[in-house]
Amino acid sequence: MLKAREEHEEQERGEFGKLLRYTLTGFAGGLLAATVLDHLGFQRSGLGQWLVRTLSGEGESVFEGFYALQARLRRAEASMAEAYWRGKFLGMTAPWVIDLTSRLLGVNVYGLEGFYIPFFYAMSDQIGANVSGLAFLRRKEGSWGRAFRHYLAHPVMLASWAIILAAPLGLFLARLLGFSPGTQVLTAAETIAANLCWLPPVVGWLSEKRSQGPKKDSA
Repeated sequence: MLKAREEHEEQERGEFGKLLRYTLTGFAGGLLAATVLDHLGFQRSGLGQWLVRTLSGEGESVFEGFYALQARLRRAEASMAEAYWRGKFLGMTAPWVIDLTSRLLGVNVYGLEGFYIPFFYAMSDQIGANVSGLAFLRRKEGSWGRAFRHYLAHPVMLASWAIILAAPLGLFLARLLGFSPGTQVLTAAETIAANLCWLPPVVGWLSEKRSQGPKKDSA
């Protein structure tokens, strides 16, 4: 039993570091799409903003979702990293509905009142990751009490919760100070700045590196 657990923990090592590359790929894709759209004269295209924000704020979720699926097909036992990214993948469609509804209701998406739109593009998948991660812990621990205790002690989940709270405040202050995503490049920059999804994988990667240290020293 102990050996199986150790093998499972060994499989998890490096997953968050590997998935961090997907976040950077999403950022690059958003900036590239924004540059092309601006060059073609679609600086304020709503459809263009949807594409740029999806790539900049959620592009990594597509790659991460494929990774989670591939990892599950590779072995029967699920991991925390897979649950985290699977939740992100499932949560990425919510901002599309929020964005479209806001535009139909006449919300000024370029002004202060529209600050929440890039937040949901950047963070809805992160919210989904939290929910999925907590559900994974509930199944693993067997009770909500132990799941919450594990959740509050898990560095990736805590980092994820922290950025969900910090991102809307930063977006609101930026709009309050006069920032407006008047071009697609600015749209990408705003979404990337709010998309702190890279932070939990970094925390997970650093946590994995610390956990590997003593084992290497003792070998």
